Amino acid sequence: MAKPDPNSPPPPYYTLDLHTQPPLKSYEEVVYGYKPDQKPQSHPNYIPQYPPTVVGPQVTQPNIPHQKRNRCRQNNAQWYGGALAALALLTLLGLAIWLGIRYGTRGTVAIIYFEESEDQGSESAPLPDFDTCSNNTVQCDAIRDCSLSSDEANCVRFGRNFGLQVKTAQDGRFLPVCYQGWNQSYADQLCAQLGFGKSFVSKVIVSQETTGLTLTGEPSSLIQGSVNVSSSCPNQQTVSLQCVDCGRQQSTSRIIGGNKAEAGQWPWQVTLHFRGSHVCGGVLISSDYVVTAAHCFPSDSSLSVDNWRVYGGVVSLDALPEPYYVKKILISEQYNSQTNDHDVALLKLTSSVTFDDKVQPACLPLTGQTFAPGMQCWTSGFGTTDANQAVASSDLFEVTVDIIDSRECNSPKSYSGQVTKNMLCAGKMEGGKDSCQGDSGGPLVCEGENRWFLAGITSWGSGCGLKNKPGVYTKVSSVLPWISSTMQREEF
Repeated sequence: MAKPDPNSPPPPYYTLDLHTQPPLKSYEEVVYGYKPDQKPQSHPNYIPQYPPTVVGPQVTQPNIPHQKRNRCRQNNAQWYGGALAALALLTLLGLAIWLGIRYGTRGTVAIIYFEESEDQGSESAPLPDFDTCSNNTVQCDAIRDCSLSSDEANCVRFGRNFGLQVKTAQDGRFLPVCYQGWNQSYADQLCAQLGFGKSFVSKVIVSQETTGLTLTGEPSSLIQGSVNVSSSCPNQQTVSLQCVDCGRQQSTSRIIGGNKAEAGQWPWQVTLHFRGSHVCGGVLISSDYVVTAAHCFPSDSSLSVDNWRVYGGVVSLDALPEPYYVKKILISEQYNSQTNDHDVALLKLTSSVTFDDKVQPACLPLTGQTFAPGMQCWTSGFGTTDANQAVASSDLFEVTVDIIDSRECNSPKSYSGQVTKNMLCAGKMEGGKDSCQGDSGGPLVCEGENRWFLAGITSWGSGCGLKNKPGVYTKVSSVLPWISSTMQREEF
């Protein structure tokens, strides 16, 4: 977290050349969306600082028969079995590479996740899965036609005042749900469908929509199967629903600038530790999920859930509470490591977090909610306070940043078109206030409706606090469909 110093110039330029990330494996090149024969661009980002690899004792490999080593014919069945297994493995690998080359630059349909292993002492293997759909697939009809239920995953959203909106196959538009007949059972069922567990609160609000969705009373595991299109809702009363009490601060004393944060000030901030060291930040969005940056997981070992610990409610790395453990690492299949586009990942925790004064989730942005240029927001993290150093700060720092118009951020004097529609810029064009190395995956939050909403995820930037080089963040509103569908898929 770079903090301004009026007596010294901004820190020097900082690029990927200073620190080398662990090499990518061939299968990662496929799932991350670029061809194996392409080299990643030298795209500046806030590089997670991994601790040095500890070399363990040599492990003796089992004596697997191999054509070039085993000339003995005493056990032909074992030999041929090994050869056939190797051939099958090569065939599957070739198919995976072909799929990556054929579809990788367009965003593959591969859903990549990495699960907790039964043996905590061994590394988890990647478990690729592919979504397949029937020829007569209809979206939002409450019938799961796709193997990963993607046809039913993005049928619910929330508008202003957390107004519930549902899309059905009957109409195809997102419409408000009439409050008449709504009860706690519907609320809990819907929040469970969305991956949040039970609901927090639902209430009635007045909608200006002339068309709404009335509850049928017919049982369905999905809300889109329990509603019908109606010309209007009685008295225009519709449902407002919050699945989690989010975006609340217990401590509200904030000082403009780069300063140490107080306990409870940014209760959604978490620190992600890889093999015992802080490497990235993250944001608690529910009792079971943390959102962070995809580039925090660049290598095979970084994708093993056994290597990670998550700490919440922390303002000092010298005073860590009991950790949360990671059950799954879910990385957006649209993530492009060359451009940092769709730089988002989810961590599913092994057990639910207990919320208290120091640990609370941030709100995900609402449909139609905008964070306009000039709006003052906040970012926080344990990143270095000096771009010349690769050492994380032991204290949580906060800093105010302004949302910057993407056209200005993409100008020739700034990032020359590298900022995509799925990113947003925040900081000061004159420099001084910015995120830095080690802040990756952390929050950019903006206040609205008396709550704090997650506008961005710390992603990349040239240097820290440089003039015309503000921080670039993953735009959460752009990746929200992926976040929502991924959480829902985990509950199906």
